[in-house]
Amino acid sequence: MAAEATPKPAETNLPDLSVEFCGIRFKNPVIAASGTFGYGIEVEDIVHLDKLGGFVTKGLSREPMAGNPPPRIFETAAGMLNSIGLQNIGVRAFLDEKLPKLRRKKDIIVIANVFGYAREDYQHVTRALNEGEGIAAYEINVSCPNTKHGGMIFGCDPVMLEDIVSTVKSVATRPVIVKLSPNVTSISRMARAAANAGADAISLVNTFVAMAIDAETRKPRISNVTAGLSGPAIKPIALRMVYEAAHSVDIPVIGMGGITNATDVVEFMLAGAAAVEVGTANYFDPVATEKIVDDLGRWCIAHRVGRITDLIGALES
Repeated sequence: MAAEATPKPAETNLPDLSVEFCGIRFKNPVIAASGTFGYGIEVEDIVHLDKLGGFVTKGLSREPMAGNPPPRIFETAAGMLNSIGLQNIGVRAFLDEKLPKLRRKKDIIVIANVFGYAREDYQHVTRALNEGEGIAAYEINVSCPNTKHGGMIFGCDPVMLEDIVSTVKSVATRPVIVKLSPNVTSISRMARAAANAGADAISLVNTFVAMAIDAETRKPRISNVTAGLSGPAIKPIALRMVYEAAHSVDIPVIGMGGITNATDVVEFMLAGAAAVEVGTANYFDPVATEKIVDDLGRWCIAHRVGRITDLIGALES
């Protein structure tokens, strides 16, 4: 009796979801956005950090900050208002308490978010982070007021933006990603300013300045009166800004703004993004980033996309 043939294993032909820029190889383009993942350690029992492309820490400042008084979060029809006030433990506590625990995790990419209210603040935090092992890059939040120049937002003035980026680049030992504010007249101009100052990549968009009012009490819903709007409501505007920025500079662009599923990721990549950050979606679904990674692979299989990088800037117009 003839022996039965050994069945061949099924061919898997899985798509290549990896992307590479700034000398860093990300296993996929899905990065958890700053402010929505704590310092990484806080979510390790919920999310498999090694399944994501990477994650960005909460913004780190020179000294610890308590943030704004409540109420500081309000859900809107298609998004969320937040005015947390950049509450954080400070760069030194991050290096001493959080980073050692992150280093024990295998195969994760940590991007440290940096902010300040003067050039010296950015320099101090960046220099301190240079000492820490296990950080892949810095993301510079320029949506902060320059307290030494009348409170003008760094990211809303091209001259100040170039100054702060060049300041950070002069001391940074890792790639510098500049997170741009959308509250500007021309995002292309700001993207070019960041690139001209030496940014290795840019990420956009940060939140839009907005507000909500309680008609019954005649008071603002947020103690700070205004707040940052994020979530699906801003996605069409964010997509347009990513498209404009990507067509204005030659450095990589990380897109964000209302991403909740794999199709959103594809749209941002078609607009020119090399990767994306997912933020507000983590609040209504703590494992949103993992689900998006899984669904992105299935989308590529269904649409016969062998390499995710083939989608970058592939918009047909």
